[in-house]
Amino acid sequence: MTASRFAFGGSALAGLYEPVTDEQCHAVLDAVWNAGIREFDTAPHYGNGASERRLGDYLRSRDGWTLTTKVGRLLSQLRHDDVAEGFASGLPFSQRFDYSHDGVLRSVEDSFQRLGLNRIDALYAHDIGDRGNGTNAEHHINAFLNGGAEALSRLKAEGVVSEIGLGVNSVETCLSLIGRIEIDRILIAGRLTPLDPSAAEELVPLCAEQGIRLIVGGVFNSGILATGPGPNARYDYLPASDEIQRRSMKIKQICDVHGVPLAAMALQFPLRFGSVDKVLIGTSKASSLARNLAQAVMPLPDTIWDELARTGYGATE
Repeated sequence: MTASRFAFGGSALAGLYEPVTDEQCHAVLDAVWNAGIREFDTAPHYGNGASERRLGDYLRSRDGWTLTTKVGRLLSQLRHDDVAEGFASGLPFSQRFDYSHDGVLRSVEDSFQRLGLNRIDALYAHDIGDRGNGTNAEHHINAFLNGGAEALSRLKAEGVVSEIGLGVNSVETCLSLIGRIEIDRILIAGRLTPLDPSAAEELVPLCAEQGIRLIVGGVFNSGILATGPGPNARYDYLPASDEIQRRSMKIKQICDVHGVPLAAMALQFPLRFGSVDKVLIGTSKASSLARNLAQAVMPLPDTIWDELARTGYGATE
């Protein structure tokens, strides 16, 4: 397994859950680069543009990278210093969803300004169809289908980007949009893990059939499949429920029986699917990145996958 199977997710650069200094960002990006990882993902949402700015500052003097960012949110200046959206090192901007044709074009223009780069390789429509944030509402879906998706195809046709697609947490959204709009790649987060393997049944084989590049993020389901269950464990960005804690404990017990670190199992789980192109990993600490990469190549016994599947916590292609 090589570094080409991994991409770096830039949400942590904006201080997801805790502040991150410029020095910390540079150190972790150095570790990513030195490990041979060359694909980087970011979004306007991550720290209200902070992730894009920090990542652009780092990549500007380097060559040979691939960069993906997202559309669907536009940023506006705040009149105070409060920075919401869960990012401790964010910039003083507010966000609003806009999946319209003009909204997508403006989003890309704004991203180029924040990045300070002359190239973006791929664009994802971010969080469209998400029940949790309301982007499954009819007016958002219509704006995207009747304008935003066309803008993405236009940007690709004009050579502004090479690929376009979806960056979402919802398998249902992907299944509903494949075949209706142009999609070269999908970044699906948190839906190909032992806690939630819902992408395995239909989305994984459909991407293979349609020639859609599939990138998997959220392999730790926001942390609990790295830390294990406990009072501070998170699942899908929120404190883990009792049911998730119970299920995570069962998965951890299976890993313990086989002598496998929980995080190593979670990192390698999606890579067992041949149609998965890359796994997205993200952290603000160089030491955590080194640990994750070491665990991602750790030899694991085949019996652990059989046991997870037998007990309802696994999936096979």
